[in-house]
Amino acid sequence: MKNFLKILPLILIISCSQKHEQNLSPSFIEDDLGNKFTSDTIPQRIITLAPNLTEIVYELGLEKKLVGNTLYCNFPAEAKGIEKVGDMLTFNYEKILTLKPDLIFITIEGNTKETYDKFRELGLKIFVSNPRNYEGIKKTVTDFGKIFGIEPLTKEKISSWDSTIANIKSTSKNENQKTAMFVVELRPLMLAGKNTFLNEFLMFNGLKNITEDSPVNYPLFSREEILKRDPDYIIIPTDNGEKTRVEQVCPEWNNLKAVKNNNIIFVDRDLYSRPGTRFIEAVKDLYSKIHHR
Repeated sequence: MKNFLKILPLILIISCSQKHEQNLSPSFIEDDLGNKFTSDTIPQRIITLAPNLTEIVYELGLEKKLVGNTLYCNFPAEAKGIEKVGDMLTFNYEKILTLKPDLIFITIEGNTKETYDKFRELGLKIFVSNPRNYEGIKKTVTDFGKIFGIEPLTKEKISSWDSTIANIKSTSKNENQKTAMFVVELRPLMLAGKNTFLNEFLMFNGLKNITEDSPVNYPLFSREEILKRDPDYIIIPTDNGEKTRVEQVCPEWNNLKAVKNNNIIFVDRDLYSRPGTRFIEAVKDLYSKIHHR
């Protein structure tokens, strides 16, 4: 598996400058590990250890506070120029200490428990954000709003996103429950299950996931089983726009409805794989690809 899950914006006309910051009053925030976080000052030097968290920082106009991130933090382009402290699994702790962060944002699924324990041992302040669906993304953005004193901005953005999602769901409800499969990897054939944020791309666009009867988040399916379930759409993530000819990988799939009707949809891997503020952009992108083919 190509670390698809290691790490998925509507361009809003809301200003994200530092003028949105407010004075903080001490209050408790619960991170995604259940830890109580409190601060009466706004963090000024932060490190993000996952691409989705880096993207949130830029979306909220907090990039001047960002002093470190990972090798995989490549969006927006400016994020590539930030000091790299590791690759999400291994980190240069000496460099991190040199950067003097007053807060480090980490994830659960992308980063390791060893990393978490090491930061605690070094006395570094940590906040765990691990959004696993759209609601989780909104919680993470809300947490950022509280931590950095920009709650009016985050509330406005979330309201706009909710409106976009509602409109797409309303427009897509007449899809007559067409079926789809979201491919995570072709070899072996791994699909997105019903309890993943990837499934929400299908659900919000009125599509029924062919894996909905599986209790596994990322089930492995046989090529023969796909023939039985015969999806109307096949969504495949790609890197750098490279497209895989499914009929060459699985010649028998030429008989699938999705192949016959030219309903194989290729999507950008980074855009769709990061549960962050570009989630809404991915929902819109899939909507466009379904309705404007």
